[in-house]
Amino acid sequence: MPTINLCAPDLPRELSPAASEQVQEMLAKRATSPFATPDDAAIRRDATHDLATPLRPSFVRDSEKIIHMPAYNRMSGKTQVFSFRANDDLCRRGLHVQLVARVARDIGRALGLNLDLIEAIALGHDIGHTPFGHAGERFLNDIFREHTGRWFFHNVQSVRVLDVLNQRNISLQTLDGVICHNGEFEQQRFETSGLTSFEAFDRVVEDCWRRGDEAISALRPMTLEGCVVRVSDIIAYVGKDRQDAIRAGLCDETTFDDGLGGGYNTWALGAFVTDVIEHSLGKDRIEMSEAGFAEMRRAKRENYEKIYGASEVNGEFSPQVQEVFRGVYEQVLADLVAGREESPVFRHHVRVQNQQLGVYGGTYGWQEDLCLTAADYVASMTDDYFVAYACSLFPEAAGVFPHYTHF
Repeated sequence: MPTINLCAPDLPRELSPAASEQVQEMLAKRATSPFATPDDAAIRRDATHDLATPLRPSFVRDSEKIIHMPAYNRMSGKTQVFSFRANDDLCRRGLHVQLVARVARDIGRALGLNLDLIEAIALGHDIGHTPFGHAGERFLNDIFREHTGRWFFHNVQSVRVLDVLNQRNISLQTLDGVICHNGEFEQQRFETSGLTSFEAFDRVVEDCWRRGDEAISALRPMTLEGCVVRVSDIIAYVGKDRQDAIRAGLCDETTFDDGLGGGYNTWALGAFVTDVIEHSLGKDRIEMSEAGFAEMRRAKRENYEKIYGASEVNGEFSPQVQEVFRGVYEQVLADLVAGREESPVFRHHVRVQNQQLGVYGGTYGWQEDLCLTAADYVASMTDDYFVAYACSLFPEAAGVFPHYTHF
């Protein structure tokens, strides 16, 4: 298998001797960067609860809260890129967040950052994602926007899942990293925002609902740990998606201009992680070299051209699946308006949320915004649940979704 990237043959996959020595010395001394986020800096809405202990530092508590949420478990049933494929080796969103955490921890360790905060952000960053990946996100956004004039994006919904739907007192630093993670907006340099309060953060969240892409594209994390997760999101999927595309039969080892085929994932994990560490050591920002950033943008652009636009939900099935999304959302909204307590949105969503929140003395304010509650429910669905629900509403929908088998 080729190991040289024809499009970036000179991009190093190992640290320079000086950078390597600096990292080794820091690790040997167990030193941390002066720009790392200390555990005692964690900010929570309720500062009297979830106090750090030697066994459970502040951001460890966040990670533990996140992985015990039902929404975290559901990510294993949500598409990353390829839907409907009978192939258990294709990446699902639950694996993707772990891959991001792994890449981000590698970078963060070398830079002396807070690995617990990195892990919490990474594990929670896609917890509000829709079924059927970015196509499902786009379908739900179109419908939600028609009804409300607001925008639906998964990074903003992920904050809502963590902060509102589960009300688990997650730290500001983790929530900020989640909303700022969006891997669709790559940058060569990430500088922190200076955000320091929930009051300011809540204004950011509201601005994202109101202005969508215009607001989200300008977001900057408040911590270097958030910056690391943001660049790691791209590193984690740009090569992995190519491996999955080849496994799914959408392309082959000769499809991509770099000549690496599925081996691009291994190359990217080495080259991009090295590049970020090399150019971020000792700095109050996270950045890449011009050559490294140019190659990342090139690879991502090629993925859009040869993979994402041709996957099932984005490709020939897109108009039909979008109409099914519309029908499901409209039915859910009608059930909420009519107060049909026997309907799935009440039995599987509203009551469940209230039961979960009741343990912590909270309630789900679903009546306050029925359009948003409908979006909460649709976004929470796994691929299989969505298909089953759609077919129960519209038997003809069974003909919309392609059927692949293992044999």
